[in-house]
Amino acid sequence: MELNAIQAELRDKKLDGWLFYDFHNRDPIAARVLNMDTSRFASRRWYYFIPSQGEPKKLVHRIEPWRCDHLPGERMIYLSWQQQQQLLQTILKECRQIAMQYSPQNAIPYVSIVDAGTIELIRSFGVDVVSSADLVGRFEAHLSMEDWRSHQEAGRILQMVKDETFRHVVRRVKNGERPKEVEIQSWMHDLMHKNDLHWEDGPIVAVNEHAADPHFEPTSENSFHIKEGDLLLLDLWAKKNISGSIYYDITWMAFLGKSVPFELETIFQVLVSARNTALTTVRESFSAGKALYGWQVDDACRNVVSQAGYGDAFTHRTGHNIGEEVHGNGVHIDNLETKDERQILPGTCFSIEPGIYLPERKIGFRSEIDVFVTDDGKVEVTGAIQERIIPLLA
Repeated sequence: MELNAIQAELRDKKLDGWLFYDFHNRDPIAARVLNMDTSRFASRRWYYFIPSQGEPKKLVHRIEPWRCDHLPGERMIYLSWQQQQQLLQTILKECRQIAMQYSPQNAIPYVSIVDAGTIELIRSFGVDVVSSADLVGRFEAHLSMEDWRSHQEAGRILQMVKDETFRHVVRRVKNGERPKEVEIQSWMHDLMHKNDLHWEDGPIVAVNEHAADPHFEPTSENSFHIKEGDLLLLDLWAKKNISGSIYYDITWMAFLGKSVPFELETIFQVLVSARNTALTTVRESFSAGKALYGWQVDDACRNVVSQAGYGDAFTHRTGHNIGEEVHGNGVHIDNLETKDERQILPGTCFSIEPGIYLPERKIGFRSEIDVFVTDDGKVEVTGAIQERIIPLLA
């Protein structure tokens, strides 16, 4: 835990403190920021308060008095619910405004973790509760250069997996086979396991109208056969199978033919332009030292798609934060599902992945890159960037 840095940030934001609260290990943000041991059974509520100045305070139950022992600060122990509330009010007695894992109107659900009842309790003490979203971005979603290197290593492997998968599909189709989407996914699983990667689900292998479903998951029951003339989308994400590793997440597209039909390439180029516009927005803002927010990058990207006449077919946010989880707790590139008003900070990694989904025409498109902003504000793209649909049988 970076106590001095957290307190400096609280003073800068004119907040009296940051209150962490958890029950049954429900708050992964608290676990990571405070380095909590979530492997141990947790059956009682605990609180940890970091004031903008002075010594932190911890409030734990008599049955689990050890809960915050690894953290600095004075320990208080409660038994009854009345004692819990009394001691909590004592801890916060000098406070007017504090941060918690809360988001007004659930605008940012990734940080909207503390239950409404607990917020009501704190406010009953006369203390205003504001969102910790920007603090989370600074202290939970910030990545070090070592983190970036683990992201780059995962990227190197996944770019190889993507290339080898396309080659594998070509071999099978040229041999007269018609492999199913789920077969190709299984083949990718094997290659990813051999390279010591970890992932929760996926990857997505989707042809034609399945590519029009942003979260298509191939199974033995729903999979199409892959054949000449198909539009193929691969979306793959994973990280090195080492504690603390950072995910890598990309989407590439190919066509099972010797050349890509003009109509398909024309639509894909809309995404290329939108993706590149979003990336340019990030680069120009950091180069000029201007504050940049997630919603602004989404707008820049989405406007290109809308002006091309496909606005209604772009049905998800432009991108998501990337960390130890593929969808991390930092800033998302979003002004559709939420208006993400969090500032994009140095040490941030996120995807840019505009999509156009046309199920009525049995086609769908997406292009995805990963962007990393270094601590000195340099904007990097990890790995190759797709500029055209790949004609696999050329």
